[in-house]
Amino acid sequence: MAVGESQIGSGSEPAEKEVEPDTGWRNTARKIKQDTTARWGMYVIGFVLAITAYTLVDGNLSRLTFGTMSDFTFAEALPFFEHPERLPAPGEAETNQPPAFHADGSLSHPLGTDPNGRDYFTRIVYGAQVSVTVGIAATFLGLVGGTAVGAVAGYYGGWVDDALMRAVETVYAIPPLILIIVFTVFVSGGSPDVQFAIVGVGLAFVPVFARIIRSEVLSVREMDYIEAARAAGVKDRNIILRHVIPNSFAPVMVYATLQIGVTILIVAGLSFLGFGAQPPTPDWGEMLNTSHGYMHSNVWLSIWPGVAIMITIMGFNLFGDGLQDALDPRLED
Repeated sequence: MAVGESQIGSGSEPAEKEVEPDTGWRNTARKIKQDTTARWGMYVIGFVLAITAYTLVDGNLSRLTFGTMSDFTFAEALPFFEHPERLPAPGEAETNQPPAFHADGSLSHPLGTDPNGRDYFTRIVYGAQVSVTVGIAATFLGLVGGTAVGAVAGYYGGWVDDALMRAVETVYAIPPLILIIVFTVFVSGGSPDVQFAIVGVGLAFVPVFARIIRSEVLSVREMDYIEAARAAGVKDRNIILRHVIPNSFAPVMVYATLQIGVTILIVAGLSFLGFGAQPPTPDWGEMLNTSHGYMHSNVWLSIWPGVAIMITIMGFNLFGDGLQDALDPRLED
């Protein structure tokens, strides 16, 4: 048999498939899907985001959604029909009612009612709107600000690096919670609200993101393709935006995912202390603040918002842990 025939074969065998490079976002998505921890985190995050998206639309959608079920008793009892900020009329208020599984509970209020007679399940659901959106918005603000500062400092170096990083380290030396409270009270003029908390938390996170991306940029800027771009006359701004930041962003994305859970906890703490969402806005931290005076008469008022915070933070932490494993080049299949 000829050499060519022995190598090519008779043609009846299937050709060998081309091997695709094991890189890029598709490979990252595949690793995340294969990671049990990341999958459970995605399930929790997806569930919480779905609830958040539902509460962001007009309350009339709930009537439209469940309108076809109005003939059923339980559908009429669903707390989605009521707005979480609405105080019940004097005749219909049932203050501090226990959850449905309690001996004195009722399916009309699956998780009971608060001291003002409002359905607690509704307020827990709508509390996700404040906690999750504020957590994501504040983290995004810190991510954008920190990325800009860290990328510029790491790319240019010299006195630019020294000036920016000294300013970052000055802010980093202040305890975050104290910095956020002082900023919130000062900017709000003594009337803190959740929008001021978003800006305060975002600014407090700028130094952390700046330090992370700067450490990556210091190594990326020495790569051959960066030198080639400089030699070709590409502007520094385009080099930073198109080459430096995209190739330094992996650890920042992992940290941002984990930081969302931390931000939700911080914002809940601010609301608990009275510096975040204000009544009657449904917020998990504010609900904990209201419930701590009823620990003996109705302990469930403290348990439900605490469980909601715990589950949400756990989801982001699980997903962040799986994302870190997927983006780590030292971990091979």
